[in-house]
Amino acid sequence: MPGGASLLNSGGGLTVPVVVTCLMAASGGLIFGYDIGISGGVSEMEAFLKKFFPGLLKRTARGASKDVYCIYNNQALTAFTSSLYAFGMVGTLLASRVTRRLGRQAVMLIGGSLFLAGALVNAAAANLAMLIVGRMLLGLGLGFSGQATPVYLAEVSPPRWRGGFISAFPLFISIGYLVANLINYGTSRIPDWGWRLSLGLAAVPAAVMVAGAAFIPDTPSSLVLRGKHDVARAVLQRVRGKGVDIGAEFADILAAAESDRRNEEGAFRRILRREYRPYLVMAVAFPVFLNLTGVAVTAFFSPILFRTVGFESDAALMGAIILGLMNIGGILASGFAMDRYGRKLLFIIGGALMFTCQAYKSSCLHMLHSLLLILIIT
Repeated sequence: MPGGASLLNSGGGLTVPVVVTCLMAASGGLIFGYDIGISGGVSEMEAFLKKFFPGLLKRTARGASKDVYCIYNNQALTAFTSSLYAFGMVGTLLASRVTRRLGRQAVMLIGGSLFLAGALVNAAAANLAMLIVGRMLLGLGLGFSGQATPVYLAEVSPPRWRGGFISAFPLFISIGYLVANLINYGTSRIPDWGWRLSLGLAAVPAAVMVAGAAFIPDTPSSLVLRGKHDVARAVLQRVRGKGVDIGAEFADILAAAESDRRNEEGAFRRILRREYRPYLVMAVAFPVFLNLTGVAVTAFFSPILFRTVGFESDAALMGAIILGLMNIGGILASGFAMDRYGRKLLFIIGGALMFTCQAYKSSCLHMLHSLLLILIIT
């Protein structure tokens, strides 16, 4: 992948081709964000529960007075939600090998197509098995697109603007999440088939990604790794703009590809050496601890979370919409600040905000739980 301090002032400016190419690639985040937002909202729609989880609906109808936190404790519903992430992990592992052979663009095309198929299967689901098969296809699609899209953005974007362009992927995730919650807010008023519309509209961001992946070129780095040097140079010249000297950047790509080939054998054993251990620890710790904070789970189940603490259905969906708006605001702010102030400062600020908000949320839920116990006892 191109990079290095020597190239910070090279690589051209913000040309129309590079902006269009990166935005079309980043649109892959729409499918991830849409699914995060749509699944939690659909899971509390009465028509959806009646169709696939009638036992759960009966418990919901009896009210939350006996067990406010375990109304949604249902193995079939767990299979519905977790099947996507299980197959997303499988898709990511498969995509890492397929990407090296076919390139980033082809993997994004495959991922979008799988997600499109999954959305159509879910919209037409007649039983729980069909619903879960659709979720499996969605998971594979997310695994493929999620593995290739950030790498594509990093390899195509100019070095000076790389941080901002990479942040476009989580920005599109947040936009997809917000749009999904707005759709849920509207379709919840449609009896019997509103949930089908919510799930089926996932085909729209999937189609956007398929169309985008079909028209954008593969990255120069990926083309060089597959021996297509002339095509790689032409693609790099096109995205950087006519008249821009791409010699230094293309030489860096060639050197990185050669280094990659030389060090490919024994790479996994080598990364365990002492000199690479700090990088390995941080590379694993950041995503692991980010997920252990529960932020992804909170976003996914936000309508259900709001519902179980006493919000009405519409208020719960509106709470998820507000959460999506705040997420977009944070990503826009970090995108502008990333290349100016560095990643470390953003990690510190983000971690402090998450700690504060999680502590406040836990104290609020604890007080609510205590109040409910008092009301039940009295």
